[in-house]
Amino acid sequence: MSEIPLDTTPGAPSPHLPLAVVLLSGGMDSLTAAGIARRDGFDLALIHFNYGQRTEEAEARSFGRIAEYFGVPAERRLTVHTNFFTLAGGSALTSASIDVPAANLASTSVPVTYVPFRNAVLLSMAVGWAEVLGARRVYYGAVSQDSSGYPDCRPAFVEAFNRLVVEGTKAESTIEVRAPLVALTKAQIVGLAAGMGLPLDLTWSCYSRNDLACGVCDSCALRLRGFEQAGLQDPIRYAGRALPQDQRRERIRRLSVLLRALTQAS
Repeated sequence: MSEIPLDTTPGAPSPHLPLAVVLLSGGMDSLTAAGIARRDGFDLALIHFNYGQRTEEAEARSFGRIAEYFGVPAERRLTVHTNFFTLAGGSALTSASIDVPAANLASTSVPVTYVPFRNAVLLSMAVGWAEVLGARRVYYGAVSQDSSGYPDCRPAFVEAFNRLVVEGTKAESTIEVRAPLVALTKAQIVGLAAGMGLPLDLTWSCYSRNDLACGVCDSCALRLRGFEQAGLQDPIRYAGRALPQDQRRERIRRLSVLLRALTQAS
């Protein structure tokens, strides 16, 4: 996929662009939020959280690859390690004693994959870093229209948190938290990301596995439905699912090239 066209050299901060901090989990929503921040005219600082989630390894891998895609230098990549959510428990994402359930997209109750008050805690850290950096905005990929129903992903939460930011930071900081996807469906997010040429193949959404996406958890089901409704093929691999025909052809082609090269070398 082609990168978003920029007027600046990737990496070094531009003297002409303000800075935005983006909470980048490595998932599809946070990638799209980062793309929107860049499209809005901001240089990026990326913050990632390892908090004992089951898919910490896969998410960290996606974070690094996406940071490379955007050309964000090391000094503007911050990985925060915290065991608070693991110690507190209460979520299938952070507790080994609670199984990640299969998706039930018809349910109206908050699922056990909800990590209590997580976004408020993580956003607080992101706003603190933004104040240190002199950043003007903090972006995160909250979705309320077509999601698992987490309370800290609602417009009312974003509005309330922004009031807290005003009260809890220096007057000259003027930091604003943005959740640009909050009113979009997953299909709309897929279409938006694809339209911006963002590398959806680098993202990780699964709640339970680090090797291949499980395809059955709530997050995988929402992602797959979003791609289906958008009329696009999800570029990542899922356990128990065959590769799409075009990806199978490409894999065969690469193996053929490798075999020819090995034969000629011998």
